[in-house]
Amino acid sequence: MKNLQTLYLLPLLALASLFIKISGSVSPRPVLTGPHMAYLNSRVAFRCTAPDSSPPVTYQLMRDGGIPIATGIDLQGDQSAPFFLKVAATSEGSYHCKATTEGGTGVSNIITLSVVIPASNTRVTAEPFPPVAYEGSRIILKCNVTRGSHLSYTWFFNRKALTSSTSPLFHLTGNELVMEQATPEHAGHYSCMAWSMVQDNTRFSSSTEVKVTVKAYVSKPNISFSIFKEGDGYQGNITCWSTRGSHPVNFSLSVDDKEVGSLTANESLTVWFLVAMVPGMDMGVARCWVKTEMQELMSEPVTLEVVPVGGDVTAEVEYLYRADSKPSAARLRCVVSRGTFPQISWLLNNSVLPSETNLDVQSQDDLTHVALANRRQTLVLTKLTSEESGYYRCRVRNSYDDSGPWVESGDVLVRVTDRILNSMPPATSSTETAPKAFMNPTEIITIAFCCFLLLMLAVGVACVYRMFDHNQAHAHIAATNSDPLPLTAPSSQSGDKQVGISSAD
Repeated sequence: MKNLQTLYLLPLLALASLFIKISGSVSPRPVLTGPHMAYLNSRVAFRCTAPDSSPPVTYQLMRDGGIPIATGIDLQGDQSAPFFLKVAATSEGSYHCKATTEGGTGVSNIITLSVVIPASNTRVTAEPFPPVAYEGSRIILKCNVTRGSHLSYTWFFNRKALTSSTSPLFHLTGNELVMEQATPEHAGHYSCMAWSMVQDNTRFSSSTEVKVTVKAYVSKPNISFSIFKEGDGYQGNITCWSTRGSHPVNFSLSVDDKEVGSLTANESLTVWFLVAMVPGMDMGVARCWVKTEMQELMSEPVTLEVVPVGGDVTAEVEYLYRADSKPSAARLRCVVSRGTFPQISWLLNNSVLPSETNLDVQSQDDLTHVALANRRQTLVLTKLTSEESGYYRCRVRNSYDDSGPWVESGDVLVRVTDRILNSMPPATSSTETAPKAFMNPTEIITIAFCCFLLLMLAVGVACVYRMFDHNQAHAHIAATNSDPLPLTAPSSQSGDKQVGISSAD
């Protein structure tokens, strides 16, 4: 019986032994771990592990094409084999490991290693170069490096970082900064930074700053002139200027289409030219020209003729009223018949009012009620008191000849009576009615209309009455014609009636 049991157990033992042998011969399944990116000349580590493999396990790190690089042995089991490499430019490629045991050989997953070269010698280049362009032009800045890979770029404008979301005036793409239509707002200093990152380790290289200039187009030039006395002659000071534009700008002056001078404006947009002039004589037609590398513009013409002061000089006065019809100010104008550059002075009761020569010696309090405007052609009395009453006149002479004679106007009376002053309410009051001595235009028109209406009403009543009386006369005549004529001679009254009848017929 025992022998029979032994015979039954032998096949089972054989099957078990075969299973154990087969289990021990299963090929290993290695796993490779390591970086996907690494800086040039850095050191990296790959690790190869074959879990559940019976030792000893032989590991090999392989390159593209199955080229072995390094070998390691695990004698204890479940131990990883480290492989340390110094990264060179040729280290970029695909890596895997191979594990070999008594049971067979297995191949791991593949890791692709990229070699990152840090940026160096970063600089900004521009199109156009140098980066100087007129508004509306296209400007492209590029961030270039001598050496580098896997790079990102950051741009700085006046030392502030630019991003596509916060800077709509700029277009960022790759290593380029594009200004499609440049404006003066784009002008400034630019720099860039090229950088790369490997496992939270950042390396960067920054450029120097580059100045971008955006020029504004020059506006149409203006021209004006003045005159001054120099020795026994006169000089004309001709001014040429533009209201906008970028430097430098070349201005030239032509008289009767002949260039007489040229200047370059480097700091402002205004230049001056001196020409000889004779008052009372036409010295020609002057124009200003402005030239840049992109533009050539011409001003309107101006005739270089200085008309001396002369003819009639008239002073006019106009009263200004408040809302309640009270006079509050007076405005006097000096009207000059002719004169290109008149110098005007005002007199009150033969005393000169403040002018350019004696303004500094007058106290400010004395001038608060006097205002001069329109090159002293207008004199405004902002306060009416008895001190302002009197005879005003203006006098005129050529401003370029301080020794020349004055031409005076006649006197005009500015009269502020005590009645007016007493009837004027305080400055803070606006509820009192105006005195009868002063009526505003609206009141005058209203009274005139009422008088006209009353006159029309009276005329209408008279016409109606006359028509009514005429109708009664006709009725009486009709009644008289119906009676027989008398045989006796009519009386004087009857004769009158008969005559009236004849004339009516």
